[in-house]
Amino acid sequence: MSNNFKNLPDAAKQMMNWSWIDIEPYYKELQAYKLSANNVNNYLKDWTKIHDLVDEVYNRLYVAKDVNTMDKDAEERYQRFLNEIFPKVREAEQKLKTKLLDSGLQPSGFDLPLRRMATEAKIFRSENLPLLVEQQKLGIEYNKIIGSQTVEWEGKELTITQLKVEYQNPDRSRREYAFRKISERQLADRQALNDLWQRFLKLRLKIAQNAGFSDYRSYRWQELLRFDYTPENCQQFHKAISETFVPAAVRIYEKRRKDLGIDVLKPWDLDVDPKNLPPLKPFVEVSELQTKTANILNKVSPKIGKYFQTMVKENLLDLANRKNKAPGGYCTTFEASKRPFIFMNAVGMHQDVMTLLHESGHACHSFEASNLPYFQQRQVGLEFAEVASMGMELLASSYLLKDQGGFYEADDFHRARKKHLEDIIIFLPYMAVVDGFQHWVYENPNQAMEPDNCDRYWAKLWNQFMVGYDWQGLEDVMATGWQRKLHIYLEPFYYVEYGLAQLGACQIWANALQDQATAVANYLSALALGGTKSLPELYQQAGAKFRFDTNALQMIVDLLEQKIEAV
Repeated sequence: MSNNFKNLPDAAKQMMNWSWIDIEPYYKELQAYKLSANNVNNYLKDWTKIHDLVDEVYNRLYVAKDVNTMDKDAEERYQRFLNEIFPKVREAEQKLKTKLLDSGLQPSGFDLPLRRMATEAKIFRSENLPLLVEQQKLGIEYNKIIGSQTVEWEGKELTITQLKVEYQNPDRSRREYAFRKISERQLADRQALNDLWQRFLKLRLKIAQNAGFSDYRSYRWQELLRFDYTPENCQQFHKAISETFVPAAVRIYEKRRKDLGIDVLKPWDLDVDPKNLPPLKPFVEVSELQTKTANILNKVSPKIGKYFQTMVKENLLDLANRKNKAPGGYCTTFEASKRPFIFMNAVGMHQDVMTLLHESGHACHSFEASNLPYFQQRQVGLEFAEVASMGMELLASSYLLKDQGGFYEADDFHRARKKHLEDIIIFLPYMAVVDGFQHWVYENPNQAMEPDNCDRYWAKLWNQFMVGYDWQGLEDVMATGWQRKLHIYLEPFYYVEYGLAQLGACQIWANALQDQATAVANYLSALALGGTKSLPELYQQAGAKFRFDTNALQMIVDLLEQKIEAV
């Protein structure tokens, strides 16, 4: 490490107010390296240090503006980073990638990172940097629109997430009223979201065109570094889902309809207990959610439990829902600190427990991969990153009982377990809708530029895959569902990963049903590989196969239905 790099702060918090003038000398020094086999590891070490610090500054600013979407100072600091630092860093990183690639050097453990680097270098265009910044800013607008949606309910102002608790109310008329109130509020933003959509789409088409691609999907496939499957494989996956998971979902919906004793199953009938029991109430205070999740994760593995306790101790969790908090949940990593951070919107529902377990899987992945020396080795494909999260949900599911330190007495535990397994079946068809919609959008961008066409195509896919319950009289609500899937706006094509990963997670769980200790050990060893291996190799290390054909899916459906029946 050079003398200059020895002067770099160890903590990103010391760099939160740095400008590009403060950062630039470190990148210039790296650009001046005379690379050889003798110093390439030092080059990578220094590059990793500045990269991790700058990346952590960005992620801390990103979190700060999500914690309170009305915090003007947080938004301004994030915007300043996007405008003044982000493009300069991307330019500098491009030069460093080109330098290493041109050198012909092959550092140990760098076969896949070099391939990713070559792809990133190939699609890089300076003229796209301001457009990528603009895309991030449009994301802020989307989060503001969604984050500000509230409903008056019994004299209180509730967020959409808070009011959705009513979907579990045994009183059907109350569920319907809550659904209609939420839908009315969401449709009030229909035009604003349509306008925002057109701006997103125009921007993305321009980005792809600048990079020399005839269509955005081809560009995005490269940007997402998808080397192990194609758009055609996704279509194959959708077809396999329609043949296996869709009929299984219909069986679940029909049983629910009969159990509820109703003639027609409506959207507000999907979350209530089918025996009309009161909603599961796993916790009241977020502190209880934290404590019991810690107990559960410790049962899965003391190592995983220790990771979570570190996050609690170091205040790396923001779990409670509140007004003006950005929607959704995620786990990000503060790279220089080698620490993950979990953001979510808990309101006391069972789904909150599953979300925290899910994000804890990502956090575990972050901890495990942090032992790899260079940031390029820690870049993991989303398809396997989601195996980490969904695998954790399933590995942890048997410890939800109170006598295991978890949330539920036996009866409620069985309800929760059954719902989890049913939700996996129900989710795959929805995933196919989201992914199929995005393929259509970017294959037909001129049509997709008209939001009415988007509504029609979403409805077409919905009627194809989401079979088994009735939307009559609610056609507008159903057709605009694409507006409420933030991935479509903020992370295009990031959704098939959830489906592919669920298949991997279910295979890990199947192994755990036979030998939990070995399944967890294989899971952790795969996470520790970070991004140094291909998707098929990572799945194999975890004890799974990277497959998404009809036979593979049918085996998983059979396992899920067998376990649901046993519950």
